[in-house]
Amino acid sequence: MGSPWKPLLLLSVISGLADFARAVAGRPVSYAAVLRMKADSSSSSSLSSRMRLRNNYGMGSPSQDWPPFSRHRFSALSSQEDYRSEESEEFGPVFIQEPDDAIFSLDTDDKKVIMNCEARGNPVPTYSWLINGTNVDAEADFRYSLIDGNLIINNASEAIDYGRYQCRAENSIGIILSRDALLQFAYLGAFSGRTRGAVSVREGQGVVLMCAPPPHSPEIIYSWVFNELPSFVAEDSRRFISQETGNLYISKVQPSDVGSYVCQVKNTVTNARVLSPPTPLTLKTDGVMGEYEPKIEAHFPQTVLAAKGVTVRLECFALGNPVPTITWRKMSGNIPKKARLRKSQAVLEIPNIQLEDSGSYECKAENTRGGTAFRGHLQVYTLPQWISMINDTQLDSGEQLHWECRATGKPRPTYRWLRNGEPLSTQSRVEMVNGELIIHRLQQADSGMYQCIAENKYGAIYSSAELKILASAPVFSTSPVRLIATVGKDVSLECRPRASPKPRISWRKNDRRVQPSRRIILLRNNTLRIINSSRSDEGSYVCRAENQFGSAELITMLLVKEPMRVELSPIRVEVTVGESVVLSCKVTHDPSLDVSFLWLLNNQPLNTQQEGSHFEYIQTSSTADLMIRSILLKHAGKYGCRAQTSADSVLAEAELLVRGPPGPPGVVIVEEITDTTATLSWSHGVDNHSPITTYNVQARSPVSLGWQTVKTDPDPVTGSMESAMAVELNPWVEYEFRVVATNGIGTGDPSTPSRAVRTKEAVPSVAPANVRGGNGRRHELVISWEPVSEEFQNGEGFGYIVAFRANGTRGWKEKMVTSADSTTYKYRDETFPPLTPFEVRVGVYNNKGDGPFSGVVTVFSAEGEPREPPSEVQGFAISSSEIKVTWKPPIPGPGRPQGYEVSFWKDVEQEETGKKKRTTGNETTMLVSGLEGNTQYLVSVKGFNSVGQGPASSAIKISTKKNAPSLPPGNLMWIQEGNNVSLSWDPVKARDNESEVIGYKVLLRQEGRGHSQVMRTPNSAVVLALPEGGTYIIEVRAVSEGGEGAASAQVRVLTSSGVRAKSGQLSVRNLPPGLAWTALFLSLMVPSFPL
Repeated sequence: MGSPWKPLLLLSVISGLADFARAVAGRPVSYAAVLRMKADSSSSSSLSSRMRLRNNYGMGSPSQDWPPFSRHRFSALSSQEDYRSEESEEFGPVFIQEPDDAIFSLDTDDKKVIMNCEARGNPVPTYSWLINGTNVDAEADFRYSLIDGNLIINNASEAIDYGRYQCRAENSIGIILSRDALLQFAYLGAFSGRTRGAVSVREGQGVVLMCAPPPHSPEIIYSWVFNELPSFVAEDSRRFISQETGNLYISKVQPSDVGSYVCQVKNTVTNARVLSPPTPLTLKTDGVMGEYEPKIEAHFPQTVLAAKGVTVRLECFALGNPVPTITWRKMSGNIPKKARLRKSQAVLEIPNIQLEDSGSYECKAENTRGGTAFRGHLQVYTLPQWISMINDTQLDSGEQLHWECRATGKPRPTYRWLRNGEPLSTQSRVEMVNGELIIHRLQQADSGMYQCIAENKYGAIYSSAELKILASAPVFSTSPVRLIATVGKDVSLECRPRASPKPRISWRKNDRRVQPSRRIILLRNNTLRIINSSRSDEGSYVCRAENQFGSAELITMLLVKEPMRVELSPIRVEVTVGESVVLSCKVTHDPSLDVSFLWLLNNQPLNTQQEGSHFEYIQTSSTADLMIRSILLKHAGKYGCRAQTSADSVLAEAELLVRGPPGPPGVVIVEEITDTTATLSWSHGVDNHSPITTYNVQARSPVSLGWQTVKTDPDPVTGSMESAMAVELNPWVEYEFRVVATNGIGTGDPSTPSRAVRTKEAVPSVAPANVRGGNGRRHELVISWEPVSEEFQNGEGFGYIVAFRANGTRGWKEKMVTSADSTTYKYRDETFPPLTPFEVRVGVYNNKGDGPFSGVVTVFSAEGEPREPPSEVQGFAISSSEIKVTWKPPIPGPGRPQGYEVSFWKDVEQEETGKKKRTTGNETTMLVSGLEGNTQYLVSVKGFNSVGQGPASSAIKISTKKNAPSLPPGNLMWIQEGNNVSLSWDPVKARDNESEVIGYKVLLRQEGRGHSQVMRTPNSAVVLALPEGGTYIIEVRAVSEGGEGAASAQVRVLTSSGVRAKSGQLSVRNLPPGLAWTALFLSLMVPSFPL
């Protein structure tokens, strides 16, 4: 039984797909067609046959009436009955999933095998199964059960259930069979427990140890254990394990081979492993085996069959002394390049085997005693593959069916046919030859599901299709039909009934039979055609269709109206870009008919949305005006006004010419190039109805700022010319050229640029600019300049010639600078003193020769670093962490300092470990901070400039003062009277290593402000007047020669804005315990002042 929700889901999907098909094709698509749009991915044999799309869908010949539908189920129909509910249309079974080959492991606890099968169809298919061609009776055998189409086998066993399975899907339309699926069982038995005898050989002799594997399915993998696990035998040129026989081959036994050997086999499906009883290998003591020629003991079969695409492994191994060498060859041709040699060349592996890899292969074993060979044939086969398959077909009874299926394969496939799952045999009406099926004089009984089977000895593939025999009385989609024609035009009255077989057709007008004439013609598709219609042709026309199943009539009411006339003005108009124009379309037509208008541009519907605000329609019942605003060049063309009624369609056309700037000229070609000129040619572009007056030639180079107009010969370049010479170009520069055309309207777009070309080389013509000098080390002359840009280097091998001479001398010294990017040259001579004046000039050259020199400028040689140290260096301590150093500049002369560097270090340290600090200019004082208190420092000063540093002065000694007191003022007491605060504290006593206290600093800051007021006092008490209302923060620090000490605890005092303290108004706050009465007593001694 099928799941109850599946039909509902299927119908929902079909409905959506049917709507999609109508939207795409404009024609109805049958229910069966929609269902067969998806390919069955479960089977290669049904890849195309399950895609039941009809080949001629929508391509029926218009010269036929009924036959297109009867021949091809997907043919387009005019009948509205095609839109009947697809949900009600029946179709035969189509496989969604077919059973696959399976290997079932007998080691699993759940002895249940599931063979999958699913099909779709309407009615919903039912299922049954075949095993080895015999029906599976699921009701009689409790081990079998069906869930939907899936076959469940309980307590599966190899003896009963091994074989080939087929699923059979059936509904009222017919029956189809799935492909074969082979069910195998995976198992691995145990080795015989019988003790294996020892194998004894001489040293140097070859030996074969037999594995004798236990019963198994499917393939197994062989390996050998030496003595005990996990010591496995390693394969090399002397030892080989055959994966065909499982035997271990040792071509030449050595003493190290003596031991116990165990064969291990592994099932590739279950991964189960079993071990054989051990086989001892011993050496005989009666001597050593001498050399002997090879003997091939393991080799591939005489004939190897392989399926296309698999990996083939050919084995070949020989015994011999010395150990033989294995070589391979293909008797006809070369071994495929993709082939690989494995296991010391004992295995030839060919991946992805193809038909061209077939042939005879030979392996040869050789040693110094001789050689031997084995030859076998590799034969590649292919499973059948479809070239063409059969498709669903609908035909009338009595017609002929011709189906053909074709497949490739090696061996060549043979064909057989099934109808409803049963073999189809040749009969009087049935012919089957080489994949062709012909059934003559089709009958209703021939309907059903057909399958073409292509098979060879290695496999079979299935192609399925449904044959439907039609039989129905004629039916028209609509009746009556109202048809309107115009006088003088031809008119066609169609008669296309649905019927099977073809009906007989007759026409009559107003109850009188229509007689064909020279003006009234009955076409082969039963259409009645009236030539040059007139008012007298109006009337009621009846088409009668009749076959053995019944008859039907189609009534067509023909009305003939006067033809419509359309006038479009102006017929031809010329405008300039930016102007506007109105095209007026007027229609004269029968007032009983409604008219619609369609504007065309160059035979394409005018899309006003894409054109923005350029177009506007103004329409009445008989006129349609088109306004075109701010006209562009692209608006030029042929405009058409199509007026259409239900009887007629008339087109009138007008031409719009738009004058505008010219279009781009044709591609620019460089005909000839010199060092400063380029001869160019181009072709005229469109002039857009205004003659071209001039051309402008532009050039671009990697060093230019975009496109630049260049001078030309002739100048100007007139509109009739197609060539010119660009002049005054720079040599050895890569240029692109383009041309811009101008007419009376304006300048157009530029042409496509020419290919990049380089002008020829020339001697440089531009000298370096801004030649200057100075700085450098002592005895150096530094000359600098601005480099010449690449645009003016004029060729390869560009460089500079630096010429200089001391003032008053005659000869120039010239030095070559070969780098085009260089900007500096340094000349050193120990003989000239600092600040010697030189005359300097810089020239240019390239491979073509020397160019010009710059003007002569005077450059002084370097004055060198300072030569004298500063004098009168002095210093003194400011605090425990700061010292001040002063000095005087050295005697004026060459090597003037640009600043000074102060070095300072502790007396107990080396100068190298000290610190340095530089002035920002020529200052002669410096404050050095961050020092340690009560410490002696050594200080020296030296001058420096851009060249280097001068000598240092003699070091002087400076001692910092003792550190400031580390203890903060304590026991702060204060009395607030109004806005006045009396503050006192305990004096701070300095320690032995600290500076003596010389006073105190009181800091007063209003909360929320960064600025502080500072008051100094030598005493340990102070009276503060708070200026305005707010919260104030007060702290006290001890002051000494070593600096300021630690800050006391902060005091917070709150005052009222605009209020002065009255006499006797006291406030005692924040006093330490026990001191409140003392503060009160002191406050009474302070006189009060009246407000």
